[in-house]
Amino acid sequence: MARTLHQFVVRRTERLNDHLIRVHLGGPGFAAFQPSEFTDSYVKLQVPGPDGDTTRTYTVRAVDTAAETIAIDFVYHGAEGVAGPWAAAARPGDAIGLSGPGGAYAPRADADWHLLAGDISALPAISAACAALPANAVGRVFVEVAGPADELDFARPEGVELTWLHTGGAEPGALLVEAVRAEPWRDGLVHVFIHGEAQAVMHNLRSYIRKERGVPADWASISGYWRRGRTEEGFRQWKRDLAEREAATVG
Repeated sequence: MARTLHQFVVRRTERLNDHLIRVHLGGPGFAAFQPSEFTDSYVKLQVPGPDGDTTRTYTVRAVDTAAETIAIDFVYHGAEGVAGPWAAAARPGDAIGLSGPGGAYAPRADADWHLLAGDISALPAISAACAALPANAVGRVFVEVAGPADELDFARPEGVELTWLHTGGAEPGALLVEAVRAEPWRDGLVHVFIHGEAQAVMHNLRSYIRKERGVPADWASISGYWRRGRTEEGFRQWKRDLAEREAATVG
C-alpha cells in the first residue's frame, strides 16, 4: 500500500564534513509524521530536480518534537546524483515531499554485545543506534569513509569501540569486509547491524555472519543501501533479482 505523501519545507542546513550535509525539515507535514521506534527509520523523499521529482530513500537521523523538525543526512559528491546536489543548494523555505517512516531495526536490550558496520551511507543509522544503546552496552563499530575529513563524532557508550576505515581510492566495502571478518568473536548473543554497499554487505558479509558465525536472522539486520554503478531505481531491481535467485536456490 502506498504511503501518504506529506509536504515539508527546509528549515535549515548544516555542512557536517566534506561529504555530509544535514537538512532539517519541518512545516505542515510534521503534524502527520509519526516517529518510528526503529533506529534505522527511513523515509521516501520526492526530491525536486530539473526533470521533475525523483524518489530517494533516506534514513532519519533524528526527530526534534519540540522544534517540529526531522534531520536527514545527505551524502554529497559534487554534481553527482540527485539528492546530494539538492541538499547542497537547499535554502530555508524550499519544499519537498516526504512519506514514511519505515524501519525494522533497533538495538536489542537483551543482547550481550553489538556489532555495527557500514559505510558513510549507513552512518546516520549507526549513529542513531549507538545513541539508543544503554550506558552499559558493549560492542564494536566499523565505519568506512574516504578519509579522516569524513569522520563524524557521535555519542556511544564507553564500552562500544569505534574504528574508522579510510578507503582512499580502494574499492568500496573491501576494508569493511576485512575488518569485520578479522574482529575477534565474543561470547554471548550478538545483535548485528551491517548496511552499506550491496556487494560487500550482501555477498560477502551476510553469509559470514549468518552461516559462518551462525547468527539467527532475527538477530541480524544485514542489507545493502546502494550498489556501485547503479541508480536507486536500478538498485531496487538488483535487490529483487537477488531475492528471486536466493529463493530459487533455497527451493
